[in-house]
Amino acid sequence: MRWQGRRESSNIEDRRSETPGLVRQTGFRGVGVGLIGRGGLKGVVVLVILYIGLSFFGYDPSRFLFGDGALETKSQPEAVSKTPAETTERDRFIATVLAETEDTWTTIFHKIGRSYRPPVLVRFRGSIQSKCGFADAATGPFYCPGDQKLYLDDRFFDQLSQDFGAPGEFAQAYVIAHEVGHHVQTLLGTLGTVNAQRQRSDNVTANALSVRIELQADCYAGIWAHYTDEKGILDAGDIDAALNAANKIGDDVLQKRMRGFVVPDSFTHGSAKQRVSWFQMGLTEGTLERCDTFKER
Repeated sequence: MRWQGRRESSNIEDRRSETPGLVRQTGFRGVGVGLIGRGGLKGVVVLVILYIGLSFFGYDPSRFLFGDGALETKSQPEAVSKTPAETTERDRFIATVLAETEDTWTTIFHKIGRSYRPPVLVRFRGSIQSKCGFADAATGPFYCPGDQKLYLDDRFFDQLSQDFGAPGEFAQAYVIAHEVGHHVQTLLGTLGTVNAQRQRSDNVTANALSVRIELQADCYAGIWAHYTDEKGILDAGDIDAALNAANKIGDDVLQKRMRGFVVPDSFTHGSAKQRVSWFQMGLTEGTLERCDTFKER
């Protein structure tokens, strides 16, 4: 992706030097468990134990893998940001990708007679307090509808590449575009409506609704890739990198890796095949109408 020299977004809140106070982990519907823990292989062992324990008590830890986008809102005090870290190439890359999503969705919303209000991307390191509760790096990237902010400990990008075999800048761009997709759902009213339905549903139905929300966010990420490709700034292999990332974080792939077997009724994000398919739908069609994951196909 030839992103250098393009506009960088100013809608970034740098809280990487912040140390949140001790708080209870509240606000999330379920228990947040990330892709791997903070210690490489040790983190994987811890995650396997947590998968077994949480599954025994009826929780599906994969609900929060790769940004659930279905967080309950609960007011929490926010810590004060400190001085931002020195700007790096990754900082500029993240700011540029965010700016590209702003340009894309501003254009699309204008076409449907709406105004696009871009989200703020919060950079953090280790742990963070959001309007949706307390989270740490293990939660993975997530979107909080309570404050309409994206949260990213971008060391997740290193894990995505090193531990899950999804390298490349455009794989990282897909992560950001997916979370922005949840913001689009909030602005269009979809996320609030579906979250309300999930609250009234049994676990299996709630999981199925979550899958549809996540697949739509994948499709919206594909729409962004569609518009970005039209600008001629993608390199050969960029789309493949995004598709590979979508494949590697499918619920079936993650469940097979973490606990050795797959339970489709517990999916909250969709299978690898579904995630790839819906990203491709958005990429090919480039329209909101084609991203209606709530229609039977």
